[in-house]
Amino acid sequence: MKKLVHKLLLIFLFLFFPCVLLTAQEQTSKARTIVTTDGEIDDTDSFVRMLLMANEFRLEGLVYSSSQWHYKGDGRGTAYVSEMDLTKRLYGERTELRWPGTQWMQDLIKEYKKVYPVLKTHAEGYPSPRELRSMIYVGNIDFEGEMEKVTKGSEFIKEKLLDDDRSPLYLQVWGGTNTIARSLKSIEEQYKGTPDWEHIYTKVCDKAILYTILDQDATYRKYVARAWPDLKVYYNEDQFWSFAYFWKERVPEALHPYLQGKFMGDHIINNHGPLTKKYYSWGDGQQQPGDPDHTHGINLEHEQWGTFEKYDFISEGDSPAYFHLVDVGLNNLQNPEYGGWGGRLGQSDSLPNRWEDGEALADFNPYTQQRDLAYPQTRWLEALQLEFAARADWCVKSYEDANHPPIVSLGHDALLSVTPGERIQLKAVATDPDGDPLAYSWWQYGEVDSYPWKVQITWPFVQNPYVQVPEDLQTGQDIHMILAVTDGQFPNLTRYARVILKAKS
Repeated sequence: MKKLVHKLLLIFLFLFFPCVLLTAQEQTSKARTIVTTDGEIDDTDSFVRMLLMANEFRLEGLVYSSSQWHYKGDGRGTAYVSEMDLTKRLYGERTELRWPGTQWMQDLIKEYKKVYPVLKTHAEGYPSPRELRSMIYVGNIDFEGEMEKVTKGSEFIKEKLLDDDRSPLYLQVWGGTNTIARSLKSIEEQYKGTPDWEHIYTKVCDKAILYTILDQDATYRKYVARAWPDLKVYYNEDQFWSFAYFWKERVPEALHPYLQGKFMGDHIINNHGPLTKKYYSWGDGQQQPGDPDHTHGINLEHEQWGTFEKYDFISEGDSPAYFHLVDVGLNNLQNPEYGGWGGRLGQSDSLPNRWEDGEALADFNPYTQQRDLAYPQTRWLEALQLEFAARADWCVKSYEDANHPPIVSLGHDALLSVTPGERIQLKAVATDPDGDPLAYSWWQYGEVDSYPWKVQITWPFVQNPYVQVPEDLQTGQDIHMILAVTDGQFPNLTRYARVILKAKS
């Protein structure tokens, strides 16, 4: 019945309020992406959540790769010493390192297969288990940074970079960049010195976007940055820690409950089907095959990152790479500087094709009353964890018994030209597929604005508030107004709209 009501509501809105569907019509295409992963426990946890969000983007490839933390070895006893200072000190000379194998993605997809029949009733676009299995390739895994071999994984990425789909291709780097580097090297070897090289180089640079969580081998620095300087790179060095091992240090204590065992155990891990039961957490009794350092599940006394209780969150350090791709109304895919569920990255002053976090991208943390390097990611943590819990429900509950996100759109353009000193009204329309009451909150994302001061919002908790445009707003300056709409059913889900006010020229 709810599905029928939802469809009828959309038809009504389309017929009688076409302007309010502007946001949905403008952003129908989903982001295209390939994941490369070294299989660390935080990768596997990121992978579990990603499967539950896989309807939100065009997942095209899943590629095993290596990193400074995980590699297979060549099977001949060849010794290797890391090029990265930290792992060189920690591990010295090794013939392999904490290798989790090339089966764990397939194993998790088997669990996904068990919940897929229920999961797909809650939202369109979930890939089938067969489709997911067909995306899996083994890339360059023998050693950290190994990129000499042409592998099935590197050839697959090469093929995608050279295909005729001109939409952006986000290459998520959860481990090292070596398999991607090998694919780029293969393209260079085939085309450089030929009449086609300039065209091919431009085509790849126009298409590819590397979303990198730290540098986990030296191949970007040694090869990619030098041979492909025009390739776009999103580099996350600070913000991801909100969702990584040091979360107790980076996340304000008021938000800790969303990562602690009570929430994780009750609303995600237990009684939500076999897929989330495979999610690694503190004291859950699990240990990853091949990684003797992963004792978190069997040793609650492991105090490297603080003290923990059963089912506490461990890490999903790579999840921001795909959080960025989920269209929740924040329009961050238009510009990574806008900020969204995957954090906020700014264009480098010295390298125009590189966007990165750091001191200049710190947001004001209202919990500590200080600028915080991680807060561009942390500010979305509550919404993301409630989203995770709702999608865990989708694995076991009927549509009627679960919660679904509100539908939010604007009654005017997302970019408004304004005159300094005028008073304008912001207009939004929001509906809820489950018929839940909705709460509205408008706020100014001041760190993103080019206008340096706060603006006055009259009644920010109503649907259509008024904004006083500052008298001193200069030509070309802009102000980013964010609307958050949250439904009234637990796990409460939030969707957004962004309005940019720009001074008339």
